[in-house]
Amino acid sequence: MNEFGTLLQPDKGQAAIALHLVDTGRREAWLNAQPARARHAASAQGFEGKPNQIAILPGDRDHWSAALGVADAGMLGPWDLAKAAESLPEGKYRIEGAAPGAAALGWLLGQYRYDRYKAPKDGKGPRVLLTPEPARIDEAVALADATALVRDLVNTPAGDLGPAELEAAARQVADGTGAIVTVTSGAGLEEGYPMIAAVGRAATEARAPRLIELEWGDQRAPRVAIVGKGVCFDSGGLDIKPSSGMRLMKKDMGGAAHALALAQLVMRFNLPVRLHLLIPAVENAVSGAAFRPGDVLRSRKGLSVEIGNTDAEGRLILGDALAKAAEAAPELILNFATLTGAARVALGPDLPALFANDDKLAAALLDGGTGTGDPVWRMPLWGEYDEMFASDIADFANASDGGFAGAVTAALFLRKFVPEGTPWAHFDTFAWRASSRPGRPKGGDALGLRAAWSALSARYVR
Repeated sequence: MNEFGTLLQPDKGQAAIALHLVDTGRREAWLNAQPARARHAASAQGFEGKPNQIAILPGDRDHWSAALGVADAGMLGPWDLAKAAESLPEGKYRIEGAAPGAAALGWLLGQYRYDRYKAPKDGKGPRVLLTPEPARIDEAVALADATALVRDLVNTPAGDLGPAELEAAARQVADGTGAIVTVTSGAGLEEGYPMIAAVGRAATEARAPRLIELEWGDQRAPRVAIVGKGVCFDSGGLDIKPSSGMRLMKKDMGGAAHALALAQLVMRFNLPVRLHLLIPAVENAVSGAAFRPGDVLRSRKGLSVEIGNTDAEGRLILGDALAKAAEAAPELILNFATLTGAARVALGPDLPALFANDDKLAAALLDGGTGTGDPVWRMPLWGEYDEMFASDIADFANASDGGFAGAVTAALFLRKFVPEGTPWAHFDTFAWRASSRPGRPKGGDALGLRAAWSALSARYVR
C-alpha cells in the first residue's frame, strides 16, 4: 500500500535537510558560492549538475545537504525529484529557494512500490518533502494515488485480477462518493451486450464477463462518459497468441485501469459533471464455448460484425460499451484501451496514440499532455480506410485483411459506435514500462491519464 499523503507537507519552518537544485548551466556559479568543503565534496563525487545526479555535501557538525542535478533549475518537470526520492535516506527535506511545483509528483511516485508478492523486508522510511505551496498538495497526492491505482491494477497477475476483481476495484473507488455502481452479466449481457457476452463466454463461471457502470454527480450537470477496455487476460481466443505475445497480457485491462483512475480524480475533486464510467470486463479465453473466426455477432447498436480475428476482441467489447454510453447523449466521450500493437510500432511505448473526432478536444488533450509531462500524439481518423472492414455477409468485419494502419483501423471501428457530432477521443495506450526510469519503475504505468485529467479539469472548471 502506497501512502502518499504523508510524503508532502506544508513548510512551517521545521528542521529539514536542504536540497540544492543545480543544472549544468548554473553549476559553476552555484559551486563558487559554496564553502570549500562543499565544493571539494561535489567535485570528488563527479557532480556536474546533470539530471538525476546527486552529491552529498558536508555541513557543520552532523548536518549535511544534497545537490540534485536537474534539467532546468528554473522550471522543474514532474520527474526531476524522483531519483532523489528513491535514493536519499529517510528524513525531511526542503528545496532551497524554490517550491517543488510539478516535481512534487515525482517525489511521491519515486516512493511507489508494488510488493504484494514479495517477502516482507525492512525498507527505508519515508522521505518527506516540505513545500511552501500547501494549496498544491492535494492535487499532487491525488495524481499520485490515481497513478498508483493504474500501476497496481496492471501489475496484478491475471490469476488474481479477473472481471470480478475489476468490479470490486470499481466498487472500492465508488465507496463513500455517492456513486451508483451497476453490473450487468449473465443473461443480461446476452440480450443487451452481445459482443461483450461473446468475447467473454469461453471463460469459467468464476471469471464471467460483465459490464461495470458507475454513475455520479448532479443529473443537471454536463454528462461525460469514460470508457475503458477491461480484458483481464487475452489469450487471443481461437486465434491464439504465441507465448511471447501472451506474456504481458495481464495488462490488457490497462484501459479500464486508466478509466477508473480518471473517474476517481473526477469524483475526488467534485468536478461539475454527470459522470458515466463504463468498463466492459472479460477474459478472452479458449474453450468449446469460444467465439470463432467467421462468426457474425450482433452489437448493441444493431450493427452486425463478422469476426475476422478473435484476437481483435477489445474493439468488440468497447463497441457495445460505447453504444451504451451514447444512449444517454453525453456531451463528451473519452475511452482508453491497450488496443493495438500497431500503435506501439508507430509511436513506441511512451506515447499513447490519440484519435479524436473533434479538433478542439484533441488540442485540449495535446496541451494537457504537454503541460503535465504526459505527452500523447494525435493520429488520423482516415475515413478512406473504412473499406478495409468490408464483409460479404455482415455490416463490417472486426479486422482488416491487409494488416496496414492497424491503430487507425481499430480507431475507425470504435468510431462506428460513437454518435456523429458527439466529441470523442480514444487513447490507444501501452500502460506499461519495459524498463525503469526515476519515478517510473518497470511494470504497469499511467500513460495519458494526466493529459486527460488536465483537459477535463480545464473544460469543467472546479
